[in-house]
Order: sequence, then C-alpha cells, then structure tokens
Amino acid sequence: MTNKTQFAKLGLFDAKVPRYTSYPTAPHFNAEIGANTHATWIQDIPENAEVSLYIHVPFCRRLCWFCACRTQGTSSASPVAAYVETLKAELRMLAQHLPKGVTLSRLHWGGGTPTLLDPAMMADLCRAIFKVAPMAPTGEFSVEIDPNEIDKERLDVLSTFGMNRASIGVQDFDPDIQQAIGRSQTYEVTQKAVDMIRETGVQSLNADILFGLPGQTKEKIADSVQKLLSLSPDRVALYGYAHVPWMAKRQQLIPSEHLPTPQERLTLFEVAKELFDWDGFETIGIDHFARPTDGLAIAAKAGTLRRNFQGYTDDQATALIGVGASSISRFPKGYTQNAPATSAHITAIGKDSFSTSRGHVFTPLDQAHARMIEMVMCDFQIDSAEIIDRFGLPKDQLMRTLIDVNTQFQGLLNVDQKGLWIPPQARPLTRLIARAFDRYDLHNAGHSSAI
Repeated sequence: MTNKTQFAKLGLFDAKVPRYTSYPTAPHFNAEIGANTHATWIQDIPENAEVSLYIHVPFCRRLCWFCACRTQGTSSASPVAAYVETLKAELRMLAQHLPKGVTLSRLHWGGGTPTLLDPAMMADLCRAIFKVAPMAPTGEFSVEIDPNEIDKERLDVLSTFGMNRASIGVQDFDPDIQQAIGRSQTYEVTQKAVDMIRETGVQSLNADILFGLPGQTKEKIADSVQKLLSLSPDRVALYGYAHVPWMAKRQQLIPSEHLPTPQERLTLFEVAKELFDWDGFETIGIDHFARPTDGLAIAAKAGTLRRNFQGYTDDQATALIGVGASSISRFPKGYTQNAPATSAHITAIGKDSFSTSRGHVFTPLDQAHARMIEMVMCDFQIDSAEIIDRFGLPKDQLMRTLIDVNTQFQGLLNVDQKGLWIPPQARPLTRLIARAFDRYDLHNAGHSSAI
C-alpha cells in the first residue's frame, strides 16, 4: 500500500520532471553542434561495431489530440513519397561516413505512422537501409504499427525484409475516452491487426497503453488492460499521459478539467500494474512490463537493462543513429538532433548535408551522472563500485551525494558503502530521485507530471 500523504510531502504530485530517456535531456542541447560533428562522430564508430538505427516518419493520416510527437497530418501520398526519397538520400550519406563492417543490432521505425507508407515505399526504404548495413545475427527489426493503418500487403513486405517485432498503440479501448483524445480504434480493429501480425510469423509483440487520460477511472482502465491482455502481448509500455498543451497545441482540444488528479493517476497506474502482475508479467523499470521470456525481462534480471529515446531496451550498442526529421542520435561523445521541421530537414539533405541543428558534447561528469540516472531508472539502485571504477569519482564524494539524496527523501532509500537502493514502496518516486542526480537547471524545461 502506498503512502500518498508521504508522497505528497515529497512533492510527487506537484513535480514536473523529465522521463530521462537521455541525459542531459533535449531542452539542454545547444546549436553549437552541427552537421560536421554528426559526420565525425559517425566516422568515429569502430569498424565491425553494432549500432542501432532509428527511422522517423513524421506523418499521420489523422492527428490524435493526445499525442505530443513531432508529426503532421496528410491526406495525400505525395509528401510521404517525397520524404521517403529524402530518407534514402540521408541513408546514402550515412553509408559514406559509416566505417566498414558495421551491422544493426536494432532497427526501429517510429513516428508518426510508419505504416502510412504503401508497400512499394516500404520495400524501397528497406532496400536503402540494408545497403547501409545488414542486420546483426541477433538483430531486432521493429516497427510501430497503427491498427487503423495496416493491411496484409504492408505486413508481408515488412516480414519479408525481416521485421521480427511489432509495436501497436492501444492508449485505451473505452469509446468515450477515445473520443476525448481524438483516437478512434476499436478492440475489434486492434485484434484484427494483431492476428495479421501473428499470421506473418512475427511473434514478438509490443503494446502501448496510457493512464491519466480524460475520463479514465479504475474500472475503465481495468477493462482496457484486460482487453489488451487477451491479445497476448510480450511487452507492454504503461505510459502516463503527458499533458503539455504549451508544446503540443492539439492537446488544447483536451479540457484539463477532465483529467485525473496526480493522486488519481497513481491509483490508475496501480490498478493496471496489479493486472499485469496477476497475468505473470515482470515489472521493468518504472512503466514497462514483459513476459519472463522477453528480452527486457532477461536484461532486467541480468542488470543489462538500458534506457534510450524509445524507453527501455536490452540493446547494448554504444551508438544510436537517428534518421529523419527531428531524430536524435546518441554517440559515445554526445547527442545530435536533426532539424525538427520536416521542411528544414528536407532542404538540408537536398544540399548533401546532414540536417543536424543542435546537440550536446558529454563532459566526464555528464557521463557519470547519466549512468547514475540510468541505474536509478532501470535498476532502482546505484552501484558505487561501477561509478567509481568507470568514471573515477572519489568514493567519499559519491557517498556524500548518495547520503544527501537520501536525506532529501526523508531516509526512504537504503544507502551503504555498496551504493543506493530504492525499496519497492518508494519506487513511485523514481523520476524524482533521478532528478536529484541531474546537474542541469530544470525550471524552464516544461516537463510532464512526475507520476
């Protein structure tokens, strides 16, 4: 049983904090990082290394009101076709800079709606990708699939080119909630899409579902979770709806007075979590659940779980390269981000230049704090020995930091010479605890609710 009174005193229900899919977070990137740095960091990747590749498709047939992603609506295929040509040109540039022998440990198509591409576009893009680098023997090719925007022909193309994990967005099955967030998607449509995915031979299925939506109650989220469980996903992301209408103007269509309070959001999360636990899922980090045989569950038990812009991952590649407008890349030396606006990205690529518009160069202290935050988010603990050995932090300095953080949280955490550990009853505070290791000013970053 959680102590909501104590959580309230610690600021859980008032705080706005990052999701920490990067550190430092994107609001702290700067415009001093450009295309030359991006190209150099690609060239610095060792020969025969494994890298992750992310392909961003920023188009949707319709714009869901709840979504804060970089997307644009289109009713025509022509802008999508032109964008695919730009992706192909960017991939050719990537191939020119990438060292020999590189393979893909992960390939992920996100959006937007990647399945908006017609079968010919999909095949064309796949051929362009695999001219750059082949999949590694144990590589994973995943695609975000909109159940409203998929058919057998498109799935057959993706399967032919090696897609072995599919990700579907559910959000919520309640029709009133769907109407409130501008997302119409019946259970029957979702089930049909899942059946088609399974029939192509793709056995690994991810699903996203949201808590904290307008009009959501304990009964409604329980019903949606049980419907989702009937589809037998292997991995589920239970994200808290981030209401950020100052960033995503379409969210202004969702009246804030219809949203659950932060305390109610925590209750909704707990109801959903209890159902996932009951169905045999392992809890992964703060908001993911996976079958015991899924790669995330295996990584969590082995202590090799990682966090990146897609959330939790078992990928161990040191470089993640983002292709497409607004995509973010992570290299051992720092982050780069492509031009957010599709038009600016297309213009830059048309001039045979990467569209890198900003980024960040890691300092040694960045790297140490990034790893501590990742440990908190993935493992609910910080291993002092790893931080001292890898980053050279003095032991007494690290211990003072850990003790200070525990003091901030009224001694709820466990701290000793081995490090810091967050007990289960304090884990709703995880993002707040991660923030305590963040050295950057968060006051003007506009982050979402801590729960």
